[in-house]
Amino acid sequence: QVQLVESGGGLVQTGGSLKLSCAASGRTFNRLAMAWFRQAPGKEREFVGGVSWSGGSTYYADSAKGRFTIFRDNAKNTVYLQMNSLKPEDTAVYYCAADFMGGGSAQRNYEAWGQGTQVTVSS
Repeated sequence: QVQLVESGGGLVQTGGSLKLSCAASGRTFNRLAMAWFRQAPGKEREFVGGVSWSGGSTYYADSAKGRFTIFRDNAKNTVYLQMNSLKPEDTAVYYCAADFMGGGSAQRNYEAWGQGTQVTVSS
């Protein structure tokens, strides 16, 4: 079992930045592939970005490339999502997720999910 708790969401203006954190407990964090997903009102949850267990490999949805950076600190059992140049369409609840296999962009790969943190980008 792994428990995930996100934090760092909030209200920001267009063009602003936020850094989300996801603290993990209950399982060996440095063996987990981690990812961020988001769900906007009335839309399906979608993949944002992922990071390998070592942090050496990251991958992103097209909507996040060039603006978002995912990274992890295994000593702190935490994964982060740095979001820059935010747009109103980034408004969503952001979730982190953990997988003890290969990760990837598919939600079905992930065994554990956090409760989500709201990000609102005003225009």
